[in-house]
Amino acid sequence: MIDLGRLRALHAVAVHGSINAAAAALGYTPSAVSQQIAKLERETRTTLLERRGRGVVLTDAARSLAGTAHSVLALVEQAEIRLEQLRGAAVGRVRLGAFATACRGLLPPAVAALAAEQAELDLRVLEVDPPSAVEMVSRGELDVAVVHDWTNTPLAVDESLARHPLGEDHADVLVPAGHRLAEQSSVQPEDLVGERWICQPAGSICHDWLVRTMREARVEPIVAHEITEYQTQLEFLALGQGIALLPRLGRAALPPTVRALRLRPVPTRRLFAVWRERASRRPAIAVTVQALVRTWDKVVQTT
Repeated sequence: MIDLGRLRALHAVAVHGSINAAAAALGYTPSAVSQQIAKLERETRTTLLERRGRGVVLTDAARSLAGTAHSVLALVEQAEIRLEQLRGAAVGRVRLGAFATACRGLLPPAVAALAAEQAELDLRVLEVDPPSAVEMVSRGELDVAVVHDWTNTPLAVDESLARHPLGEDHADVLVPAGHRLAEQSSVQPEDLVGERWICQPAGSICHDWLVRTMREARVEPIVAHEITEYQTQLEFLALGQGIALLPRLGRAALPPTVRALRLRPVPTRRLFAVWRERASRRPAIAVTVQALVRTWDKVVQTT
């Protein structure tokens, strides 16, 4: 009989294209994935991976087996859901993904509450950006994900996924304390002509939102520094190397060298949880989403 864990490893390699990418998606080390594949080869007496340059490619047999794996893993998930329903309790592992500021500002109290209330729940957290999180939920690599989009930049979510709104988070323009606009309480895009921006890399939701919003106001943003981590953006900003747009969720107290200004209209991002529709009957999914909703209601009062 084929071991499901090994089958899952092969399926991940087929989906992600490499052992390293599969390991990252599964939360394993590359060597652990390689060992799983090697055991599966011995188990099936079939060569599944072939060396190609510095990487590997799937053999015809591996592609055939991986093609069946998706359906098999979906059936196993349904069986586990049914058993969990019969027990009437939230049990088992829940793989929860979230973007960086949600990992910092929302998940710690939510995960702590679940750990205290649901002793049989094994919650695992992965930091991942919203588009990738949606794909991972669709593929069964995450069970629930906290994602976001901006009101004028919606996030594509497959129809096979269920979603529940958590709330709205606002963002402010941050400027150095000595900036020409530092004493203003609010600004408009037109006030920011010629400013050098510090923002996330091109292709990210926040970068694309900033560029689109400025251009809608007929202002061409000058992106001087592309930096993923918000705290690092603040370090550049505090030393006068540009301005930035930072959300309030998960934002630490600002140093005295930085000022927060409201941007008009107010930049608003929508937070929501997504999971596979077919897993909606699983009690563990329900309690996880409920904990996220409760925690958001508390967090939003302090941001």
